[in-house]
Amino acid sequence: MLFQINSMWQILGWVLVFAGLIVMNEIGRRTKEGGIICFVIIPTLLTVYFILAHVGLFGGPENPTVAYMDGWFHYFKLYAADIGCVGFMMIKYKWGIGKEKWFAWFPWAIVAANILIAVVSDMESAIAAFKVTGDFAGAWWASNEGVFIYGGWWNIINAIAGVINIFCMTGVVNLFTSKDKNKSDMLWPDMTIWFIVAYDLWNFEYTYNNLPTHTWYCGFALLLAPTFANALWNKGAWIQNRANTLALWCMFAQVVPTFQISKTFSVLPSVYGGATKGFAAIDMYDKAIELYSSGQGKTILANQAMEAFGITANPTAQGVVAMLAVFANVVCISVIIKRSIAMKKNPYSNDVWKGTRDYEEAMSRAE
Repeated sequence: MLFQINSMWQILGWVLVFAGLIVMNEIGRRTKEGGIICFVIIPTLLTVYFILAHVGLFGGPENPTVAYMDGWFHYFKLYAADIGCVGFMMIKYKWGIGKEKWFAWFPWAIVAANILIAVVSDMESAIAAFKVTGDFAGAWWASNEGVFIYGGWWNIINAIAGVINIFCMTGVVNLFTSKDKNKSDMLWPDMTIWFIVAYDLWNFEYTYNNLPTHTWYCGFALLLAPTFANALWNKGAWIQNRANTLALWCMFAQVVPTFQISKTFSVLPSVYGGATKGFAAIDMYDKAIELYSSGQGKTILANQAMEAFGITANPTAQGVVAMLAVFANVVCISVIIKRSIAMKKNPYSNDVWKGTRDYEEAMSRAE
C-alpha cells in the first residue's frame, strides 16, 4: 500500500488536481496567447508576489509561501520548469534562437538538469540518514521545509535510476512542430512509452522519497496527467505536457501550499507507519522546523521526535518502487543500446524507436 487514504476528500483533492492540470495544460499548449499567459505573464506576476512576501508584505513570515515553501528546491523547480515551457514554445513557434538547429539540444539539457538536481536531493537524503545511524538502513531527518523524511539505501538506488534515465532520452535533435492549425505542440517522436514509463517510475519514487507529504499530488496526479494526455490525444508531446503541468503545479503549490498539507486534503504515504486518521503533514511541521533551525535535523533527535508522534517508519514501498525504477531504466537503456548497435547509429543524434507504434503515431502529427 503506497498511501494512507482515510476520506473521500483526499480522493476528491486528487481528482481536482489531475483534472485541473489537464485543463490548464490544454490552455497553455493550444495557442500562443494561452502559452504566454500561463508561462510568461503569470510567472512574472508571481515573482513580484514572492519578492514582496519575502520583504514582509502579504503577511511576511506568516505568509503560506514563506512559511511552508521557502526551500531553494521548490523555487528552482518552478523556474526551471517554466524556462523549459518557454524554450519549448520557442522551438514549436520558431521564435528567435528556437529555430536554430543547435537549440534542439535545449529540451534534453533542461530535462537532464532537472533529473540531476533530483538525484542530488536523493543522495542528500541517503547521506542524512547515514549521519544519524552510520549506515543506510534508514533514519528520519528533518528538512528545512518542515518535513520528516525517511532516508536510506532506496535513495541511492533511485539516484542510480535517475542517472540512467538521462541516457534514455534518444533522438535528441529530431524535434518537430505539430501540423495542426495552431502549431500546438513541440513533438519529440523518439521519446516513446519506453522512456515515459522509466521516467515516471523514477520520478514517482523521487517524490515518494523526498517530498513524501506532497507525493499524492506532485508524484501521482502530476505524473499521470501528461502521460494520460500523451496516450490519448497528444502523442509525441509528452515532454511538453510534462513541463507545462510541472510548472503549473509548482505555481499553485507555491501560492496555496496548505492545500496539500491540510487535514482535509493531505495524504501521507505508508512510510509514516502508525499515523492515525486525521493526522496530517502540518502536525509535524513545527517540530521539524524546530530541529532544522537548531541544527539538529540530521541527528537522532529526528527519530525520537517521530517516536513521540507515535509514527514507526515503514519503508517497504520505498524499497520496492526504487527497485522497480532502476529495473525499468536498466531495461530501457539496454534496449536502446541493442537497437542502436543493430542500426549502427548514434542513439542521441538519430531515432532509436523508428518503426514502433508510438514513434510512427507521433511522426504522423509532425509538420
